[in-house]
Amino acid sequence: MKRSQIQPMPPFFDRYINLIEDIDLLEGFAKYTPQHVFSDIEKLTRLADRVYAPGKWTVKDILQHVIDNERIMSYRALRFSRNDKTPLPGYDEALLADNTIAARRTVGDLLDEFNQLRQSTITLFKQMDQTMLTRMGNANQTQINALALGFVILGHPLHHSHVLAERYFPML
Repeated sequence: MKRSQIQPMPPFFDRYINLIEDIDLLEGFAKYTPQHVFSDIEKLTRLADRVYAPGKWTVKDILQHVIDNERIMSYRALRFSRNDKTPLPGYDEALLADNTIAARRTVGDLLDEFNQLRQSTITLFKQMDQTMLTRMGNANQTQINALALGFVILGHPLHHSHVLAERYFPML
């Protein structure tokens, strides 16, 4: 199913969804791979532990956040695709970021984990039919379906790659 088939478009999440053109979700997974979105490994590695301003995340923190977010969005998509109507809470990204070992990891290690996670995510979405993709659920007090969550999974790393390009890469 394509991005244009998301009904209704969920507020807040639309900022990530709309970063992806109107393509089929599985085509999006093939196009927006972790290697494609975070392609400049040399720059990421050189900036790994740096921040562009006090209190901001390091590059490694951002990569860990992207990984954590994909796991959470995939979990939500699984629940909703299986017709689970239990409202799911939001999550505190700062709390999660404060409780990782990202600082002790390498950029390469984080990207390896992201690649492996993405393969699992693709497998999850490949087995969902149209009915499963369009089942609604409640996440963070927002009505959303598995299709929309799939596009959030694609757009969220892209958003952070733009932040890296605009705010971190100029530090080199």
